[in-house]
Amino acid sequence: MRLPRPDPADVAACSALLKQHARSFHAASRLLPASVRESASVLYAFCRVADDTVDEHGGRHLAIAKLRARLDAAYDGKPTSNAVDRALGAVVARHAIPRLLPEQLLEGLTWDAEGRTYDSLDELLDYAARVAGSVGAMMALLMGARSSAALARACDLGVAMQLSNIARDVAEDAGRGRLYLPREWLREAGIDGDAWLAAPAWSPALEGVLRRLLAAADGLYARAASGISALPLGCRPGINAARLLYAAIGHEVLRVGASGWPRRAVVSPGRRAWLLARAAVTPWPLAAGRHEPPLHANRILVAAVRDACRRSDADFVLELFLRLSQRERVQTTVMARRAS
Repeated sequence: MRLPRPDPADVAACSALLKQHARSFHAASRLLPASVRESASVLYAFCRVADDTVDEHGGRHLAIAKLRARLDAAYDGKPTSNAVDRALGAVVARHAIPRLLPEQLLEGLTWDAEGRTYDSLDELLDYAARVAGSVGAMMALLMGARSSAALARACDLGVAMQLSNIARDVAEDAGRGRLYLPREWLREAGIDGDAWLAAPAWSPALEGVLRRLLAAADGLYARAASGISALPLGCRPGINAARLLYAAIGHEVLRVGASGWPRRAVVSPGRRAWLLARAAVTPWPLAAGRHEPPLHANRILVAAVRDACRRSDADFVLELFLRLSQRERVQTTVMARRAS
């Protein structure tokens, strides 16, 4: 069976969107093989559009409902006329991406629409698994990695990247009335979350909370590194680049500190180029830790792919059995005709 491919014009539209709004991913994606880069651009464009749709619309629940309808249409093979939707429909079919993965992403965006806050790191990881661990799992599938170990590490990377983004965007999110930092950490640092949201400012106490969050991210980046060697050779530099670039975002937040507030921390072009070069020449981190179990928050993602693979294998066996039975019936009929 011929697998669908997105229209080149639709892919180009997705790439243009990312070049403007997702510079770190766009830079890292240049190290991926062309076939993977194409599908990854489509996937990230849908994630970007989904996130922006929820952020930019006053009726956020209505925005979520519309996103779910668009996802339904893409999986039904009848995407909307939007270039991103058309391309997404082809990508999810081509790579057999279980529907639960993008649905988890939309559930995380629903939590945003509800204005949820997170008291503990574990609660924040539940959110990060939905909006970013799901993307890590889908990226692994684009590269043909379907083992539970590889998927667990891919989800680690997605969650780590989300924690870096939270640290980078803490001022921007506060301007929207959002605070993702664990509330119990804020209390331990002497910060009242609601009072801080009313007058957000950099402080040594806030820096300490961000440092804790980024330490958690760095631990996940280290775990993710052990899974890169499970990927196809051509994919390793690009994923290693994403790992290094997003980790650098967190380091930049701490480096600029109060002097950078409230601007968004940005990795300089020179450092970005150096990290890309480093990723290209050291694309095979040590495999130690590859078989660590997935984060509790990511288990549903890994299980979704495992179950889908089992169903796919069962379907293949059933199809093979039917073909063999049909062939046997044909041979029996031919032999009967010859005998007569």
